[in-house]
Amino acid sequence: MRFPRTLRHWVAVVFAGVGIGLLPWTIWLSQWLPSNHASVRWDVAWSGFDTGLALAFLFTAAAAWRRSPWVGAGAAATGTLLVTDAWFDVILESHSDELRISILTAIFAELPLAAFCFWIAYRTEHFLAQIVGQVRDREAASHVTPAGERTAQSDFVRVLEIPPDGEAAGEPGDPDAPP
Repeated sequence: MRFPRTLRHWVAVVFAGVGIGLLPWTIWLSQWLPSNHASVRWDVAWSGFDTGLALAFLFTAAAAWRRSPWVGAGAAATGTLLVTDAWFDVILESHSDELRISILTAIFAELPLAAFCFWIAYRTEHFLAQIVGQVRDREAASHVTPAGERTAQSDFVRVLEIPPDGEAAGEPGDPDAPP
């Protein structure tokens, strides 16, 4: 049995295991949980969630204003919270008028706004990948790095590729790169 050598490999293995493990758990929950449940702190749960959603919007706005690379992560988190909010608003509503309002709000506000957030995250990731590619091209073309030595990679690039022994990970296709 071969153990993962890099953080990226560990993340892939552990997250896949958790995702697979959650599937039978959700099936069990759907069979055994009661369909009706009263909660004493329902107001705290929803106001807390909406506070988190508001903070995600504010974080994304601040990151966009500052032209921070974190705008993509903020937009992805905001979009995820919007989809979650739409889901729970529709699923947990029991009165027909309120259910209709929840469905319309989800269709015409929350889900389109979530799609826009995911588009922002995608565009930010694409933009940053282009910048990283340009930086690598400039580093490769410059005469600053002596022949035969690899150029230094910034901490922002390839953070998940660092092996546990502390050695820098190689480029894809690099014969010295850890498998």
